[in-house]
Amino acid sequence: MSRIGNSPISLPSGVDVKMTGDTVEVKGQKGTLTQVVDGRITVSVEDGVVTVARESDERSVRALHGLTRALINNMVVGVVDGYSKELTAVGVGYRAVLKGSQLELQVGFSHPVTIDAPDGVTIEVPEPTKIIVSGIDKQKVGQVAADIRAVRPPEPYKGKGIRYVDEQVRRKAGKAGVSA
Repeated sequence: MSRIGNSPISLPSGVDVKMTGDTVEVKGQKGTLTQVVDGRITVSVEDGVVTVARESDERSVRALHGLTRALINNMVVGVVDGYSKELTAVGVGYRAVLKGSQLELQVGFSHPVTIDAPDGVTIEVPEPTKIIVSGIDKQKVGQVAADIRAVRPPEPYKGKGIRYVDEQVRRKAGKAGVSA
């Protein structure tokens, strides 16, 4: 029994959810998001509450039940509040510069690394070592932030690299002191 799939989603004012065929469309003040739903899952909207139901108790259908409910809830939260992820560049000479919609990173390579912001995602650089990725689609925001982090992930010895603001980097001890 899916505990997540069974809980209803209450819609805030200004949010409109439509089900057309096998596609759910969520409209809000920040934009519109769509998601294709599996045919074995039923989505219904009544009195400002979205409920998700499944047709059988097969293992794969039970998994889709909770997943579909979570995706629709993320869409509702996205069109109302939006999502953002903050990253920080730690290291001597590590910095980020925004050139139009492209993010240019100087992270210890011989060349700068550029990353394009996809549609629906905005990248801000308030400080040279701070990067903010925001948008209404949780999956896109998380993927762009992960792509930026993957350019130079934090290393365990000095802690240098690009990391999420709330990320804890496990530090390792370096070589033991060698006596001469």
